[in-house]
Amino acid sequence: MVYGSEAVLLVEIGQSSGRVESFPDDNDQSWAMELDLVEEKRERALIRMEAYRGQVMKSYNKRVWIRDFQIGDLIMKKVNPAGDVGKLEARWEGPFKITRKVSSRAFYLEDAQGRSLKRPWNVFHLKKYYA
Repeated sequence: MVYGSEAVLLVEIGQSSGRVESFPDDNDQSWAMELDLVEEKRERALIRMEAYRGQVMKSYNKRVWIRDFQIGDLIMKKVNPAGDVGKLEARWEGPFKITRKVSSRAFYLEDAQGRSLKRPWNVFHLKKYYA
């Protein structure tokens, strides 16, 4: 595969043959022109990549649920995050109060009697409680 230019064997280059002598000289010119256009092609590829990234980000952000909790908010937590809940059992329990923020995605909780839960809970297992 020589990508648009004519193939010549190395053995033919060292010896004078009819094929080598009739080899077109415009090959060097076409390579020079290709090198001049490389930057333009690279810029077009970057523009296409950025447009694609924008489309992917827009598609992803449609499905993201922003859960922004603050200290003192009342929330519900999943009964069992592993999913071993029966068909007629409640899947959420609460309300719980957020007492401490470990990160933007994890919180320590306190129940209605003021007892703190032992471990922090990820925002994925929490939802806002509306009274």
